[in-house]
Amino acid sequence: MSHFSYQDGVLHAESVPLPAIARQFGSPTYVYSKAQLLQNFRGYAKPSQGRDALVCYAMKANSNLAILDILAREGAGFDIVSGGELLRVIAAGGDPGKVIFSGVGKTVAEIELALEKGILCFNVESIPELHRINDVAGRLGKRAPVSLRVNPNVDPKTHPYIATGLKASKFGVAFSDALDTYRSAAALPHLDVVGIDCHIGSQLLDDAPLLEALDKLIELIDTLAAEGILLHHLDVGGGLGIDYGTGDNAPVAIGDYVSRVFARVDAWRAEKYEGKPIKVIFEPGRSIVGNTGVLLMSVEFLKPGEEKNFCVVDAAMNDMARPALYQAWMDVKPVQQREGAVVKYDLVGPICESGDWLARDRELAVEPGDLLAMMTGGAYGFTMASNYNTRGRAAEVLVDGDKVHLIRRREEPAELFALESVVK
Repeated sequence: MSHFSYQDGVLHAESVPLPAIARQFGSPTYVYSKAQLLQNFRGYAKPSQGRDALVCYAMKANSNLAILDILAREGAGFDIVSGGELLRVIAAGGDPGKVIFSGVGKTVAEIELALEKGILCFNVESIPELHRINDVAGRLGKRAPVSLRVNPNVDPKTHPYIATGLKASKFGVAFSDALDTYRSAAALPHLDVVGIDCHIGSQLLDDAPLLEALDKLIELIDTLAAEGILLHHLDVGGGLGIDYGTGDNAPVAIGDYVSRVFARVDAWRAEKYEGKPIKVIFEPGRSIVGNTGVLLMSVEFLKPGEEKNFCVVDAAMNDMARPALYQAWMDVKPVQQREGAVVKYDLVGPICESGDWLARDRELAVEPGDLLAMMTGGAYGFTMASNYNTRGRAAEVLVDGDKVHLIRRREEPAELFALESVVK
C-alpha cells in the first residue's frame, strides 16, 4: 500500500495533510513517510529471516541521517561509495561492520578511514585498486577484506546512464578478466578475498537480468573454488525498480525477487556444496526509498505560450535533477483536488537554464498558489540537489503517523557563501 493518499480531496502523507506541512515548513520541501520506508525495507528483510543474509541499503539514493538511523535500527547494513558516506553511517548509529564500500575511485584517505573503522568489505573494481588497498593495509598493519565487483555483461535494458553491467561501463572487472584478477588478489599479502559482487544497473522492472547475472556469479564461484579460492559471501547488488506512475509494467515484487534468489542459491549449494550456506548480500537503494518521499512545491505563475503552456513552480532542477539528467518521468499530483479547466503544461522552475524542467505535457487544473507533489521523489532527489543559482536546498521532513519531524532545515543564502572569501 502507498502511504501517500487523498483524504477528502487533499493529499496526505500518512495522517498529515500536505498543506499543513507547506504552511509550517514552506516549499519546496521533501516529505518522507516512515511507514513506507519500513514497509519497503521489510520487503527484503522478512524473506531473509533465518538465513545468513544482509540487506545493505545503497545510501547514495537518500543519505539523510534520520533515514539511516531508522534503517540501522531495523538491522540494515549500508552500501557506501565515499568516506563521507561512511561517516554518515557512523553518525546515524550504523555499524561499520555491516558496511560494503563500493565505487571506482577510492582514495588512500578513504581506504585508511574504512580500515580504521572496520568495515565489512571493499568491493574492488580494478587491479590498481587492489594494489592500493593492499599497500594501505600493509602500512597500517591490517588485513583488508575484499570482494571483486564482476561485470557480467548482462543487459539490464534500462537508461544508459544507470546501466552499469555492460562491457562499456566504467564499473567492475570484466567477466573474462575476473579469474586472473582473483588470482592476483589472492596473492597479495595484506588482503583477505572474501566475496564476489555484481550490480548491473538500476530501475529494473523485471528480475530476469538480475537472475541471469546471479547465474554467472555462481559459475565463477565454482571456478574459483576449484582453484582453492573459497568465497564467503555472494553480493547480488541492487537494481530493482519502482513504479513512477507511467502506466507501464509494474516492477517485480521485492519479496518475489528475494525468494527467487534464495531458491537458486539453495539449489546450487545443495548440488555442489552439500548444502553448505554462503552469505547473501543485497544492495537495494531506490526500491527502499523511492516511493517513500514526495517533493512538495508551489505554483508561482501560469505562463501561456504559442506552442507550450508553462506552469512555473518554486522547485527546480537543482532540487530534482532526474528529469533534466535522465529525462525521467515522475508523476505530479495536485495536493488539493479542484474543479476547473484542465490545461496541458510543462512544469518548469526559476533557474536560468532551458533544461530546468520537472515534467512535460501534464494535464492539470491549477491556479497560482496551488501546491503540487512530485511523487516517488525519495530516491536521487535531495542527494543529487545542488545550490545552482545560489538556491538553498529544500527542507526535509519525516512523517510518522500524525507526527511531523523536521530532519533537515532549509538552507539560508548566507550559508551558501559562508566558506568563501574575497581577496583584497
